[in-house]
Amino acid sequence: MKLKNIFISENYSIKDALKRLDKTAEKVLLIVNEHNKLLGTVTDGDIRRHIIKTGRIEGFVKDIYNKNPIFIYNDDFSENLAKKILVEKKIEVLPILNKNNVVVDFITWTSIFGNDKSKKIYSKMAGNIPVIIMAGGKGTRLDPFTKVLPKPLIPIDEKPVIEHIIDRFREQGTKKFYLTLNYKGEMIAAYFNGIEKDYEIEFVWEDDFWGTAGSLKLLEHKISENFIVSNCDIMIRANFSKILDFHIQNSSYLTLISSIQHYKIPYGVVKFKDGGEIEEIIEKPEYVFPINTGVYILNKKVLSYIPEKKYYDMPNLINKVLMEGNKAFSYPIGESDYIDIGQWNEYREAINKLSII
Repeated sequence: MKLKNIFISENYSIKDALKRLDKTAEKVLLIVNEHNKLLGTVTDGDIRRHIIKTGRIEGFVKDIYNKNPIFIYNDDFSENLAKKILVEKKIEVLPILNKNNVVVDFITWTSIFGNDKSKKIYSKMAGNIPVIIMAGGKGTRLDPFTKVLPKPLIPIDEKPVIEHIIDRFREQGTKKFYLTLNYKGEMIAAYFNGIEKDYEIEFVWEDDFWGTAGSLKLLEHKISENFIVSNCDIMIRANFSKILDFHIQNSSYLTLISSIQHYKIPYGVVKFKDGGEIEEIIEKPEYVFPINTGVYILNKKVLSYIPEKKYYDMPNLINKVLMEGNKAFSYPIGESDYIDIGQWNEYREAINKLSII
């Protein structure tokens, strides 16, 4: 990767920094002056803390970046030292400076360790937090493919999508999984019963289609405290240990993982008054929204809000949590950290993006 791809000035907007982070597929940008001297770094975590603290995506990098970055001088560089710093400091990018503090190169976690999953810097989740994967839907957005094969078994890179989801959680220490099953559930169960696995998996059967939250009621007597819920067509890159800490520290009943998405309207947008008089034309405006990824951390207490054997969606549950005066939080991640394969366009894109997650 070229240096300029991760260089930004401190006058960048936070929105533009987010876009640059998504394009580079790295977790860090280097803040430099006009002579490429290192001023600091900004990470997706820095931006996340700003969004959580202020409730806004607006702002400038100069107000949030780390002004005491970790780096190494070119004269001191060795691969072993770089590895030691990356591991001990738990950073993803290590800038290399000359004696004038100008950035001349950088080392990334991937360039040193490759795709060795044993070297992942994600910390393990405290305790054995179970993961529930909602795998009972009909997958109508991928029709007619799902008339033959259930959506969780759609293949990506020699594995079904649901196994990719499980692999991501296994990397972070998860050992217990529940799959809620209904449509073509026998095929899903047969697949997992026929493969070797180093985790425990339990099937939970719906006897009707109960929506995106209704089947969670079946687990009320199996869950002890906090648990993770994921749709079966979503893959995200996130440190769930940090999300769990955030969830617990805020005494949250429900923590929704959101993704900051950029949408550019490819036309001039016309604003006009009553009667049709034009006020202004905004040429190809771009909007930034946090969207719901369909992945959550929940406290067991929310299960008491779900009715027995009735259709009940996750938005109903979130609204019920809020109506009861309990806390629900959003934990934002970047655009490139979220893949939705629920439609054909997203499925094709997921095949290309999976290697970076």
